Amino acid sequence: MKKYQVVGIGNAMVDVLARTDDAFLERNGVQKGIMQLIDMDRAVELYGHIGPAREISGGSAANTVAGIAGLGGRTAYVGKVRDDQLGAIFAHDLRAQGADYDTPLAPAHSAEQTGRCIVLVTPDGERSMNTYLGMSEFLTPGDIDESQMADADWIYLEGYRFDGPESMEAFAKAIRATKGAGGRVSLTLSDPFCVDRHRDAFRQMIREDLDLLFANRAEIISMYGGTFEQAMAAAAAELEIAVVTDSENGAHVMQGGRHWHVPAVETGIVDATGAGDLFAGAFLWGLSEGYEPETCGRMGCLAAAEVISHIGARPEQDLRALFARNGLI
Repeated sequence: MKKYQVVGIGNAMVDVLARTDDAFLERNGVQKGIMQLIDMDRAVELYGHIGPAREISGGSAANTVAGIAGLGGRTAYVGKVRDDQLGAIFAHDLRAQGADYDTPLAPAHSAEQTGRCIVLVTPDGERSMNTYLGMSEFLTPGDIDESQMADADWIYLEGYRFDGPESMEAFAKAIRATKGAGGRVSLTLSDPFCVDRHRDAFRQMIREDLDLLFANRAEIISMYGGTFEQAMAAAAAELEIAVVTDSENGAHVMQGGRHWHVPAVETGIVDATGAGDLFAGAFLWGLSEGYEPETCGRMGCLAAAEVISHIGARPEQDLRALFARNGLI
């Protein structure tokens, strides 16, 4: 048995969640209800203006890893933060979830600080996100521990992390070490704009290295073109397993010529942040525990429904107990 079921690699960010009002947004020049990329000076300025905040380790793959850890899975995360206050928060919080995190910290004198997403929540439930990528963009091949990759059943690569000067080389090193030791590789496409920027690199990875692809409706159409059905069929033809989420329409799981449609779980939507991340975490956990792909899809839909029913990208219920109540384990 390998040490890890899943090792995730992605953008290491701290989510800073603060409740505020429209007057604060207007006063500080924040556009309501959208995600804006900001620079370090703006991040420091805005962080200094917000009131009490909840600070947790974030980023897409980190959310996935935290979900797997919460299910009792053996998991680890690779992502770059600086030796600063938020870097310490990131490392402590992720380890407290039960995941291993040993990526070397960037020195305290580095030009960039730890990445953060300042999420301002107004009384109407709208989220205004201000994202500073910071040190997360500077993951290098030197940050990839080949022995850790070799000791994983699966690695999970975050599409967002394709942006960055040495990211593709870091991913290539991780893939070689994993595949060389008999492990398998999964990728989430992350965002349609991410696909647009890196389509050729994604396609090459899919053809040469990938065992499992996660995407949503917009991402899979961006990747393959055509109708939704045509794009899914194209993905299924190239991959051992293709998983496509479709919001309130549930998810599609394809393997070996079989196609399962898994219905969504009805719930009130409070905050959609992390739905895809937790879907992937539950799916990968189920797969590494030996469950059938359709069952893994049902686990993913349950986990996604739980996380969108409250603010924040971490489950508030015990997911294993939730799976058991629904007859999945």
